[in-house]
Amino acid sequence: MKSYGETALDPGSFQMGVLLGVLIGEGHFGGDGKQPQVTLRMHSRHHGLFEWLTQQVPGSKLYGPYDHGGRHYYQWIVRGQALREFLIPLLERLPWAQIDPPSYQRYREMKARYGLEVGS
Repeated sequence: MKSYGETALDPGSFQMGVLLGVLIGEGHFGGDGKQPQVTLRMHSRHHGLFEWLTQQVPGSKLYGPYDHGGRHYYQWIVRGQALREFLIPLLERLPWAQIDPPSYQRYREMKARYGLEVGS
């Protein structure tokens, strides 16, 4: 597993574009009131993508597959140290606000709610 400081995800890389694109399109930025988290929930046919995400983001976790109410899905979650020390600093280096302001606003609201400013 990669350490929090070690990644192939450079801001201009294809891999970073995939990560940001998936977060823009499918990401949920929230938490349980005590702990913030970034969550992706997608159909189980995307298992390969979830495995790739888990390899790219150290400390992220994959849950599932779940079969509930006719839905078949996985959940990929980043929280705790992986969120604070890896994902947020990585995302802060991107022009996300210019690319998709609505999803960026949801991300900012999560950061504000949980006091997740880079360096805090």
